[in-house]
Amino acid sequence: MYKFSFIFSKKENMKYISHLDLMRLFIRAMRRAELPLKYTQGFNPHPKFKIKRALKLGVESENEEAEVILNDFLEPEEFKKRLQEQLPEGIFIKEVILKE
Repeated sequence: MYKFSFIFSKKENMKYISHLDLMRLFIRAMRRAELPLKYTQGFNPHPKFKIKRALKLGVESENEEAEVILNDFLEPEEFKKRLQEQLPEGIFIKEVILKE
């Protein structure tokens, strides 16, 4: 189990996306990037992913923080590259940190 924390920016037309839609956007992008996501247990499993704080609709941001847990190890740069390729214009991954 490997916990990754990453900093991203949300700009341009992406400022009009809601928090829940942003969560769905990241989860879909991580699946397309074929990241080895860790899922919750139970009847309705979903990826262990969270965005630290919700932004209001229409607000741009430079330094939003999110966390995801993966089953297998990836280099932080590989994680960043694979995820960024799947994200739309306006969402940019700035930094990825592997947490202990």
